[in-house]
Amino acid sequence: MEDRQHVGIVGAGIVGLAHALAAAKQGHSVTVFERNAACQGASIRNFGMVWPVGQEAGPALDAALRSREIWLDLAGQANFFCRPTGAIYLAHRDDEWQVLNEFADQAVDLGYQVELLSPDQVRRKTPAANPNGLLGGLFSRTELAVDPVQAIAALPGFLNARYGVQFHFECPVVSVRSGGLTTSDRREWKLDQIMVCSGADFHSLLPTVFQRSGLRACKLQMMRTIPQPSDWNLGTHIASGLTLRHYNSFRICPSLDGLIDRVAEETPELDRYGIHVMASQNAAGEIILGDSHEYDADIGPFDRPEIDALILRELHKIIELPSWEVSRRWSGIYAKHSTQVIYRSEPIQGVHVATGTGGGGMTLAFGLADAFVAGGPLCSVAS
Repeated sequence: MEDRQHVGIVGAGIVGLAHALAAAKQGHSVTVFERNAACQGASIRNFGMVWPVGQEAGPALDAALRSREIWLDLAGQANFFCRPTGAIYLAHRDDEWQVLNEFADQAVDLGYQVELLSPDQVRRKTPAANPNGLLGGLFSRTELAVDPVQAIAALPGFLNARYGVQFHFECPVVSVRSGGLTTSDRREWKLDQIMVCSGADFHSLLPTVFQRSGLRACKLQMMRTIPQPSDWNLGTHIASGLTLRHYNSFRICPSLDGLIDRVAEETPELDRYGIHVMASQNAAGEIILGDSHEYDADIGPFDRPEIDALILRELHKIIELPSWEVSRRWSGIYAKHSTQVIYRSEPIQGVHVATGTGGGGMTLAFGLADAFVAGGPLCSVAS
């Protein structure tokens, strides 16, 4: 975007906030419209993991590492929890250990900051690792822990105070057009550029665009424990061998297909519900546990107890916690594209859609928005 423009952002989730920040830092006048009194969608229903190690090498990894820098800078200025924890992929099966070794052989040259750990080294990083059958782990230094509820709540006030970004909550946008938009109170807003960042809900604003976008709705289920006793510290984010099936970064590993086939044969119920298991810890000492992936027509209004049971079953295989008492259970729905890390289009001149980061919004949004607004080369990721 050139010169100073008035930019409207539809949606105050992480993608909308990231674009608001990027545009404001470029000197544009920014107004954010959010239909709810506060963000209620997928941006606050996640692990709070900033997860560069899961991103494919190249533009996506670059965007994730740029996001990491921005998260750390924002946390210092806006005073919200953001801890550099790193992450460990645990291996309790031979094929998991083989994939981690194959990844480690290539990873440093591709820009990842990782190292293989022995079982003893894993246990020194995290007391949670189940030593029974533990073969080792892959530690990545780049991951952050953020409390998504706290961060998403803190950022609007910071953006307003620091950059003059205007926020209108409980202000649904009912239509967009070249040069402006209309809100539910029938007010007409004149805008030079509009960013539609309303997640899976943008189908109600631009239904035809959504139908041809290639986006899919994805539902996840997650849980959170009570605060762990005696200030017990997880130490680092935890991922299991099941998670190797989920992230694009591990597609470079020749043994991955064999692992995928083994999981499908031994535990087809995990594939049925898209289950891979991870754990993180927030500032209150609670452990966030998850998750699952149901798509499109399989998504129902009610959560499935069997999914939570399967998640806990698999987590018990890889970690030990002082307390497994669950205090909260929830689900969320986000939009995901099968081939793009973010879906972008300009269906109307000056109206840009930015959504479909899937489970990578916390990891990618700031870097992708920064590049898009600046017109940099990372825009090719989101074409």
